[in-house]
Amino acid sequence: GERRRRGGDGPRERPRERLRDRDPKLRQQQKTPRGSGRVRTVLVLTAAAAALALGLAAAVAEWNRWSEVSRLVTPHPAPPAVPPGSTGPLASPTYFWGTYRPHVYFGMKTRSPHAVVTGLMWLQHGGNLRHTSEQNNGVSRYGWLMHDGENFGVQEIRDEGLVLRTEFVKQPGGDHGGDWSWRVTVKMEGKGPAPLLSLFFYVATDGQGTLRPVLENGTRLAAVAGTAEELGDFTLTFLPPTGEGGEGHKYASYNFLAAGVPGLHRLTDLVRQSLRESSVFSPPGRPRRRYFGVSSTGGLPGETPRGQLLLHQVTLEPPAVLEVTLESGSAAGVRHGRLAGSALSAALAQHVATFERRFEDTFGLGARGVSLPQRRFAQAALSEMLGGIGFFHGHSLLRSEHREQPVPGIESMLFTAVPSRSCFPRGFLWDEGFHLLLLSRWDPALARDILAHWLDLLNADGWIPREQILGDEARGRVPPEFVLQHSETANPPTLLLALERLLPDAPLPYLRRVFPRLRAWFEWLNRTQAGPEPFTFRWRGRDTDLERFLNPKTLSSGLDDYPRASHPSAEERHLDLHCWMALGARVLAALAERLGEPLARYRDMAAALSDNDLLDRLHWAPELGTFADFGNHSAAVALRWHRAAPVPGRPPPAPQLRREVREAPRPQFVGALGYVSLFPLLLQLLQADSPRLPALLGSMRSEKQLWTPFGLRSLARDSPWYLRRNTEHDPPYWRGSIWVNINFLALRALHGYAQAAGPHRERAAELYRELRHNLVANVFRQYEATGFLWEHYRDSDGTGQGCHPFAGWSALVVLAMAEDY
Repeated sequence: GERRRRGGDGPRERPRERLRDRDPKLRQQQKTPRGSGRVRTVLVLTAAAAALALGLAAAVAEWNRWSEVSRLVTPHPAPPAVPPGSTGPLASPTYFWGTYRPHVYFGMKTRSPHAVVTGLMWLQHGGNLRHTSEQNNGVSRYGWLMHDGENFGVQEIRDEGLVLRTEFVKQPGGDHGGDWSWRVTVKMEGKGPAPLLSLFFYVATDGQGTLRPVLENGTRLAAVAGTAEELGDFTLTFLPPTGEGGEGHKYASYNFLAAGVPGLHRLTDLVRQSLRESSVFSPPGRPRRRYFGVSSTGGLPGETPRGQLLLHQVTLEPPAVLEVTLESGSAAGVRHGRLAGSALSAALAQHVATFERRFEDTFGLGARGVSLPQRRFAQAALSEMLGGIGFFHGHSLLRSEHREQPVPGIESMLFTAVPSRSCFPRGFLWDEGFHLLLLSRWDPALARDILAHWLDLLNADGWIPREQILGDEARGRVPPEFVLQHSETANPPTLLLALERLLPDAPLPYLRRVFPRLRAWFEWLNRTQAGPEPFTFRWRGRDTDLERFLNPKTLSSGLDDYPRASHPSAEERHLDLHCWMALGARVLAALAERLGEPLARYRDMAAALSDNDLLDRLHWAPELGTFADFGNHSAAVALRWHRAAPVPGRPPPAPQLRREVREAPRPQFVGALGYVSLFPLLLQLLQADSPRLPALLGSMRSEKQLWTPFGLRSLARDSPWYLRRNTEHDPPYWRGSIWVNINFLALRALHGYAQAAGPHRERAAELYRELRHNLVANVFRQYEATGFLWEHYRDSDGTGQGCHPFAGWSALVVLAMAEDY
């Protein structure tokens, strides 16, 4: 058997001897046997070292990946910008309770991580249950008419002939944020039989706190006795309805619901599931009618409760007035009677008068001769922004470019205005800087608080996710493809635009708290968004599916589908980001100077990025006659229908729009005249005597390019991308529509150039007057026609488009009316 394995019956020959006889090197090694052992040792050690090096490299790579992901979810080490405890009822009693649930038509909560929440739902029997503000759900108009951001608010809702007026007033006292009262007035437009209407007033907990029902006659939920960590003991009382004007008893039927809540985002589902058409409305001497009433179900099947819900259903025929009061146990010793009835009416009247005086003192529209309807419109625009401030708690879902699976971000709290209660009831980073321009004029302390909350979202690297989707209620309103926040994605640093406005009067202790965080955020931008050459910048995170998009989107810029280089590459230079960084450096230099910190680095960077010769060299396109992005670009692209090859035995595939490139891209300036082209003017980097100003002013005033009777359109009418779809299901967005935020920057800049000595001041002043009139008149006209501020406006006729209500940056029209820049 041994011979068969070796290959035969002949004499056995050692393998090494055979090789040695053929290889002179091995014969030489035979003469020095000790050397042969050393070589073997070296070979073994070399192989081991190589394997160890490979292992170490893999381990180092894995460590780097882990470290970067760890930093992604690690808070920044700087002291918090929001002092611990400063949002609580003792430190900030007037801001403790508020309408901090912008996604519902009417509701209140506290600035607490696991707050007790209150709210309103309603149901016209035969219609749909209303609770969360939704786009295109049949509610014809709604919004705050007055809201001071602190003490009171008045809102009107119109829903298929029903008019609801919701009002609230807060009253200080005690150690837990004081008391508040609601009044809901319901009536029908026009004449005819009143439908049966149910109003649902509820209180719910989310993880902590207890609620106990107080029943009257075993059927009517007269009150809720509650206890919570931040609220102490409190009582929520549901007063019986009265007739219009608050006089006389109003017949009503009552139901109540007590149930476990798996999460606040399931409140609507829980109530809807509990409705049964088994209740009877039987007013004396009138026909009996069945209606949908709530009945206790114990909660949603298969879901574990983490809180309580107590709900009071009142069913009646409009008109009627209903009041709800919350009384804090710790305010009992200072309370002078219940804030209801005539006392509530008096308090509301006093707050309305105070609000109107303060509004005029702040914006001076009456003194400027602005008409009463326009002043009411401006009050509503400001109020809808103030009423859209929310308080959120939770964590974002983050994705690192070094890890495939998403990770939960830092557990955070955010106090912020939102762009839209219906579409975007959450925090958006670049929107918030524009919001704060208006809020800082109304209430600088409120604006500083919101800005500080945003800066406390900073992670260890200095990054702030551009969308803040904190908590189940916020996440439930976001399409899945937008939930993940990518760690390389930035957003324009508009918070610094707001800080520039706040800086002169901000207290030094506040500025010292925010400075390290602002510096870290700016340095993250400078480090991660650097371009291919010194002093150039490039937005990261552009879409990479080149076949799908006519022009790959750049969501990080805030301008989404605005045309950039057709083929994204590392060689791009983005003009708007260059200008944002110049603004940021300028503001940080001013902040450092105010604090006595070293400022040379920021001052020098601001000077370099604002240098008009450098702007010319990097971004002036002589062949286009304007400033532009630079990148790997082809203008000869188009979307064409393509049908995939059929598969035997399957239905023919649906055709799809795919991009065709008819001319290969090459490094060049991007010929897309529009908002991006104006950024050196918008952020006032151009000197007042710049030879480039006439070209930009001419493009702004040209009706073939940017000028319309309603404001500046986002992309020139003679651009090949003007109003072009980006994909089959992706209509034009920043490709022609009029956007108030950029028009506001244009007005601000024109106003500045009109004041500065230079050869173009008269032209700038003329454009300023015309543009201001066009923008204000159209936004007001659309509000009068529809009851809403809109996300953007159609350039052909000024019609409001996109989301509504959109009292985010569209509310900047108030500052334009006041000429307050």
